[in-house]
Amino acid sequence: MRESRLVSHGIEHRVGYGIALKVGAVLSFTIMGALIKATGSRVPTGEVVFFRSFFAVPVLVGYLAYIGQLHEGVRTDRFLGHMWRGVIGTTAMGLMFTALSLLPLPEVTALQYATPLFITILAAIMLGERVRLFRISAVLLGLIGVTVVLYPRLTSLGSEIGHLEAIGALVMLGSTLAAALAQVQVRNLVATERPATVALYFSFSSTLLSLLTLPFGWVVPGVQDATLLILCGLVGGAGQGMLSTSYRYAPASVVAPFDYASIFFATAIGMVFFDEVPTSTTLLGAAIVIAAGILIIWRERQLGLNRSKSKGFKQPPA
Repeated sequence: MRESRLVSHGIEHRVGYGIALKVGAVLSFTIMGALIKATGSRVPTGEVVFFRSFFAVPVLVGYLAYIGQLHEGVRTDRFLGHMWRGVIGTTAMGLMFTALSLLPLPEVTALQYATPLFITILAAIMLGERVRLFRISAVLLGLIGVTVVLYPRLTSLGSEIGHLEAIGALVMLGSTLAAALAQVQVRNLVATERPATVALYFSFSSTLLSLLTLPFGWVVPGVQDATLLILCGLVGGAGQGMLSTSYRYAPASVVAPFDYASIFFATAIGMVFFDEVPTSTTLLGAAIVIAAGILIIWRERQLGLNRSKSKGFKQPPA
């Protein structure tokens, strides 16, 4: 009994550490978005993607070296799979960075919550995962929440500002769909690859892919913008490192709900630094999408527990 308590206490301590790392990753990614937003539209999106990706590489390499997995982290037999994930993920990143220049930070964050909904749909189509009525209902609920967030933007097409914001909302919706497709590819990769390897190769591939936008007019950023962009890469790399490590200490179903802490971080940063107060519609829609996401996470956890029990079940002798 005493031994089981000690083991339980050790597990709880590790899970708490994993949760802390996940919250740190979420905060890092929110700060990264704020840094990008602070550059306005003075720097082309492709160039922003380059800074975000290039300066994340040394952070991730340092992280792998620190945990003694640099050699294993660089080695892969699925180079094409990583490149395909890079193309999709870089597209999602570029679209999100574009949306940040057109929409308030809390609104971009709220629309980002549609990603798990699209993952559920795409996993059923592409991976053959069975999706029963419960998860279908949760996805439909989430899509209602997304519609609530989008509705004010799509009905304000009359004015020039409203037109740009409507474009921003649709661009962000495209980003969430691309991000979901990228995550489905990640699910395929992590069956044989380390999470840190996936993150490292994504930074490599997105750096190279961003260079394809050079002919479309990169600029020499000023000192302030260059500093913001370098910080964006460093903070993003730190966030990726913390995210990968969090899953070593806690199950994905435990840390996943803490993604939704980003709405609080985004709201606080948006109000303090950008004078952006989220509308009641944005908060209502975000609450609906969060509720749907938590239901999906809960259901996946239950299914995982049931699969574990069935694998450990032994038929009693007749």
